[in-house]
Amino acid sequence: MNAEAAMKPTQTTPILLKSVPLFLFLSIPFLLFYLCFQSPTFSDLSKPNTTTTGDSEIKIRPGYSTYESYIQRQLNKTLNPKLRQIWTTRDWDRKIKVFARFFSDLKEEGLLRNSSRALCVGARVGQEVEALKRVGVSDSIGIDLVPYPPLVIEGDFHRQPFDDGSFDFEFSNVFDHALYPDKFVGEIERTLRPGGVAVLHVALSRRSDKYSANDLYSVKPLVRLFGGSELVRVRKVDGFGLDTEVVFRKSEEKNVMMSRRHRS
Repeated sequence: MNAEAAMKPTQTTPILLKSVPLFLFLSIPFLLFYLCFQSPTFSDLSKPNTTTTGDSEIKIRPGYSTYESYIQRQLNKTLNPKLRQIWTTRDWDRKIKVFARFFSDLKEEGLLRNSSRALCVGARVGQEVEALKRVGVSDSIGIDLVPYPPLVIEGDFHRQPFDDGSFDFEFSNVFDHALYPDKFVGEIERTLRPGGVAVLHVALSRRSDKYSANDLYSVKPLVRLFGGSELVRVRKVDGFGLDTEVVFRKSEEKNVMMSRRHRS
């Protein structure tokens, strides 16, 4: 009996490991249900072809009849076990080094500080969050549809789970995954403090991956969408298939005007 009891802990390990994929699979319907009812004004979704600004330089890809179908397609990538294995092993150190170099450049320009409270939007397993911490920005967190503790918490970038003015710095390289670019940008501006900095990595010279929800053809739509911010600079980068870095600073004057319009 003592020998059998001693073997029990080692027998539970493979059972627990096998149960993880099953848990993720069973949790998808509950996650979809939660996101659909927590996300803003998605009950009246139609099949959009362009963003709500009517801008010809940004196109929404067809095929999403409901917000649930859009979320499911994004989850197909985020929960792909092969991709998650790559992100957490082969790509882990490589991507952290590249992100750290980007963030170090921003620190040298005074756009990011060690004291900044930073958010990475659409962070998946959190390489960019880890990179921020390694360059000294310790108060950093990411959001994604699927959490990856402790670096990434659950959240929909169309409706961030944070109060207004929560962050000094926000970074994202998933703008192309936004079904509603205006809501994506609006949430960044809402949760940035006045004077806060937003940095986007986007693809202009090539089309994004098959899971993207929009295609961007110039920086002009971003400038128009960031109506409460000033354009700081644009530069070319080599960011994992994304070729352009766009930096905005939230304007304190525009923030006051936007707040007044929102109250009215």
